[in-house]
Amino acid sequence: MGKNPVTVTVTGAGGQIAYAALFRIAAGDMLGPDQPVALKLLEIPEGVRAAEGVALELTDSAFPLLQNVEVTTDIAAGFDGTNVALLVGARPRTKGMERGDLLEANGGIFAPQGRAINDYAASDVRVLVVGNPANTNALIAQRNAPDVPAERFTALTRLDHNRAAGILAEHVGAPVADVEGVSVWGNHSPTQYPDLTHATVGGRPAYEVADPEWIRGPYVERVAKRGAEIIEVRGSSSAASAAGASIDHIRDWVLGTGERWTSVALPSEGWYGVPEGLVCSFPARSSGGRWSVVEDLSMDEFSAGKLAASVAELEAERDAVEELLG
Repeated sequence: MGKNPVTVTVTGAGGQIAYAALFRIAAGDMLGPDQPVALKLLEIPEGVRAAEGVALELTDSAFPLLQNVEVTTDIAAGFDGTNVALLVGARPRTKGMERGDLLEANGGIFAPQGRAINDYAASDVRVLVVGNPANTNALIAQRNAPDVPAERFTALTRLDHNRAAGILAEHVGAPVADVEGVSVWGNHSPTQYPDLTHATVGGRPAYEVADPEWIRGPYVERVAKRGAEIIEVRGSSSAASAAGASIDHIRDWVLGTGERWTSVALPSEGWYGVPEGLVCSFPARSSGGRWSVVEDLSMDEFSAGKLAASVAELEAERDAVEELLG
């Protein structure tokens, strides 16, 4: 007897990130080559025609694992029975918009989505927030879903992790598969800290393979501002790499990481002094469908300062949306 299909809801389904992700999800890249999926494409009315076009293409692709595709603007229907939710759709920052305004606007999106997940999703639901500001949007959604374990809500810093590994590999002329032990701490914002203290390249410490001054200067800045660099070069924001990182995140969450770790933003339980409940990026492994933070990693004064600065930003964001936190 074959496996029962997993219901995957993708919000902002008519956008570029979703377009880059949905075909890979239907092909089995996210949940495995033998796992059937049922897709729910949730959009606002202005985006529903684009989502309907994506649904037509998914049908035309004749993916053996794809059981059905549903396009909806109804939030309850969109999360009914959902096992995996990719919250991609978000209010983009426009010219003249302050970060506080952006947080408030997105609170009007993610608070109702959190309530709908709480009321309609499957009991094993896993949530990944992709839409920015991702950490605080995840906090808003999580706090509005009191019946869902907090650990089920995560935010995407796997893109930052992948960028950190890729940029290091390119700099030293090594295959990215040789890079292990990268850690991304903090917020998915320019304050994030890509940490190579425990990283290796081909088994050698990263601090021996690359210049420490580069690691703590231009490297940190380039990883943190990679999104802006892509916008400047490409003329639009990251899409395929964000989609790929989202698939990596869910695949590792469901299928496990083994001994390697990756970077995940999830509600803190006080790890590394980060206030409890704050959605912060940590190095983490997955086993049995659950994330566990890699604890007791040494952290020097430079790294601790970087983490503290990013946590301060996350605390300010939390305080700015306090009335939305359920």
